[in-house]
Order: sequence, then structure tokens, then C-alpha cells
Amino acid sequence: MDYWQNLFSTGYVNTKGHLDVSPSQSSAIVSILSAGTFFGSLGSPLLADTIGRRLALIASSWVFIFGVILQTASTALPLFLAGRFFAGFGVGLISVLIPLYQSETAPRWIRGAIVGAYQLAITIGLLLAAVVDYATQNRQDTGSYRIPVAVQFAWAIILIGGMLFLPETPRFLIKKGQHDRAARSLCKLRRLEHTHVAIQEELREIQANHDYEMSIGSATYLDCFRGPMLKRQLTGMGLQALQQLTGINFIFYYGTQYFKNSGIQDPFTIQMITSCINVVSTLPGLWAVDKLGRRPLLLWGAVGMCLSQFLVAMLGTLTTGQDSQGNIIVYNVAAQKAGIAFVCIYIFFFASTWGPLAWVVTGEIFPLKSRAKGLSMATATNWLLNWAIAYATPYLVNYGEGYANLQSKIFFVWFGACFICISFVYFFIYETKGWSLEQVDELYSEVTSARKSAAWKPSTTFAQRQGLVETVGAPAAEGGAAAKAEGVNDPQHSDGASHQDEKAAV
Repeated sequence: MDYWQNLFSTGYVNTKGHLDVSPSQSSAIVSILSAGTFFGSLGSPLLADTIGRRLALIASSWVFIFGVILQTASTALPLFLAGRFFAGFGVGLISVLIPLYQSETAPRWIRGAIVGAYQLAITIGLLLAAVVDYATQNRQDTGSYRIPVAVQFAWAIILIGGMLFLPETPRFLIKKGQHDRAARSLCKLRRLEHTHVAIQEELREIQANHDYEMSIGSATYLDCFRGPMLKRQLTGMGLQALQQLTGINFIFYYGTQYFKNSGIQDPFTIQMITSCINVVSTLPGLWAVDKLGRRPLLLWGAVGMCLSQFLVAMLGTLTTGQDSQGNIIVYNVAAQKAGIAFVCIYIFFFASTWGPLAWVVTGEIFPLKSRAKGLSMATATNWLLNWAIAYATPYLVNYGEGYANLQSKIFFVWFGACFICISFVYFFIYETKGWSLEQVDELYSEVTSARKSAAWKPSTTFAQRQGLVETVGAPAAEGGAAAKAEGVNDPQHSDGASHQDEKAAV
């Protein structure tokens, strides 16, 4: 955008002899958005646990709109930077609140697909952004930047409009003691009468789970790192950090050179290739998450990403070099094309597994009383790593004094991170497919090892434990399963004390 560079420049001239923003100003433009998202995600529980998930989403959208207004109205850097911060703050709020709302309202048998659709929306947004940027890049007026920025109004207004017709989550209403409103909300979400047995059972379970949690005290941020909650918190934060460390943002933001090495010179063509693969590949992941489960998808997705990144690193390192000026020399174009193929395969594995499932898992592993706080810190970790990678990558790959000049060797870093992903899933990711959020809470309380989680079956409900219903006949379990998985329901092998023991200790 030549017009934007000329308008916002403070006198700096780039290597092509054109007015431009300086490298430090460019860094500020990028980093201030990330700062906003980080602090927004951390601050989201203040809204979510006070005015509710629904109203918090509406309020957060207005924060984002305010940021967009400032950017659209700006003709100099100070106002543009302020707009970037507020837009980022709104995005940070929304990035926590949407998975939170989805997790607390979705039926358990399709919760994975619904929460995963959040990632699908992100991939579609990246595709549309590339199209709009390409269409306006050569305009020689303020439309070159105001049109791409102002388009964001539409999506915020659509979100606000949709939330006006959707109910508050029944779990938040139960948390606030508004049982009648919770019943009406659940009836609207499930499209069933309030007298339906499924509505009554789900409400009793949510209420009993909340009563149990309150019987052992409220939750602070520090409580998220204490006792049995520590495992869940580190799991959520580790999953979000590793999602960034797999290298996906490097592919989208810094991978242009690797496509050019294979003979593809048009940046728009490159963006279309990667963005389209990203969108289409998310769809099978949404289908598989509730069919195959979280653990298998994350595990085999990590394996696929690991192999792809290793092959890209090897092909790039062995078949390219540099001249004395740091320009890339390609020795084998066919090998570079093979490397691009593996980049595309990597995007497929990421988009169908780690892309959507990081949001799915972090949205369902925290108990109700600390869910907003736990999810906010996990999401803040994602944004923090997003900023760190964006900031560090130019220093890692560029040529020149003070730079590491890794070039294609950077893919060995992503390979190493993907290898860690494999171990992380094996040891820390619990299988939560098909269970309600309350049953996921029970799963973590009764099973110490993630490897045993797939065999677990609930033996009783929270409502039965709290005495809201009688235990009749076989234990109530999903799908009619009555037997416990051997060893995993033994209180002596639980992640902390059993529910009965904890309550008795209060």
C-alpha cells in the first residue's frame, strides 16, 4: 500500500527509496495489537463472570468497533496505534468469550464441532482478508487502508446482532442462582419443553456440580495453579502455546520466500494457496472431533506436522544456499516444489487437528467456577506466543549482522516443537469426547493418567452425589455403560481427593 506508506511515514525512507514507516514503527504497529489481545484475554473474566457471557460478548464487540473506528479515522500513526490497541483488546476479549459461550451451550455430542467452528471462522477470515487486501492495495487514496479496516465493522455487527437473539448460558445463570432463567435458556438451546426429562436431568447435573464446587470454596486466579487444578491449567496453557510453536504463523506471514524459491512469484497466489488449504482442511477436523475423539486427532496431527516440518527443513537446507549479499540460491527447483508440497501437507494436518482442537479442549477442561479465568490464561498464552514468534522470527531468519540467518533451518525449530506436541498429547490430553462439562470435571477428579481417560465411564452423576436424585439400579453412565473402567475410578488413584472426601473435609 504505497499510499498508506506515504501518508503514515514520519520521514523514513526504505531500501527502495520510498517513504515508509521505520522498522521500529512497524514493530510497534504489530506488537501493540498483540499487547491488546494479551491484556484483553486476561481481562475477559471480569466481564464474563459479572455481566454474563452473552452481554460480555456484546460489550467486547463494541470495544473492537471502537478500535476499528480509530483506525479508519486515522491519518497519522498515533491514532492508528491507539486503534490497533483497542481493536486488539476487543479481539482478546472475544477470543476467550466465544469458546466459553460455545462450550457452555453446545450439546455434548457435537460440542467439539461447534467450538471447532471458531477456528473455521478464523481461517475464512484470513482468506477474505487476503482477497480484500489484494483488491485495495493499489488504490491511491485513503480507501487503500480504510476499506480493509472498515470491512471489520460488518463482522462485529453480525456478532452483536446474533447475540441479541441468543440466550445467556444456563451454566452462568445457575452460577448466579437464577434457576428459572437457566431452565428457559436451556429449553431454547435444546428446543425442548421445560418438562422434558433431558432438560430436568441436565439442569440438576449443572446445579449439583455448581453446589459441589461452591462447597469447597470460590476460585481466584491463584487457585487455578493450586492442587488438582494445576494439571488442567498447565494443560490448557501448554496446548495453546504449542499450537503457536508448531510454526503455523511463520508459514502464513513469513513463508512467501519459500514459495518464490519454487517458482511461484505472485504473493497473492501464495496467500490463496495457503488460505484455501487452511479453510478446506478444517472441515474434516470438525467432523472427526466428535467421531474419533480429541486424543487421536491431536496425537496423529502432531505426528503429521512433525514429519512435514522435518522434510521441509531438510529439503530447504540441502538444496538452497546464499551469495555474498544474502540472496537465496536455489540448486534444485524440484526439491523446492516438493518442500512446498510438504508445507501444504503440514497446513492440512494443523488445520484439521491442532487448529480447532486447541480451542475445543481448553473450552471444556475447566470447572464452572474457574472456567472463565482458566480459559483466559490459556488464551493469553496463545497471544503471548503469537507476539513472541512474530517479534523473534525476522531476527532468526534474516541475513545480516545481528541476525541468526537460519533461513530454511527455522523449520527444524518447528519440527522440534511438533515433536514435543506428540509427547504432550500422550501424557497430558484427556479424552473428553461425548461427556458433558460436568462429567469432564468428574473425569479429571477420578483419573490420574491421560492414557487411561479413554476407558473411563462415569459411575454416578453429581446430582446423585448431592442427593438431588436417588441412585436407582445400575450407575448412570453415558450410553448406558454401567461399569467403571478398571482402576481409573479408584479414589486412591484420583487426581486429588475424591468428590466425597473433599466435601467431607470442608
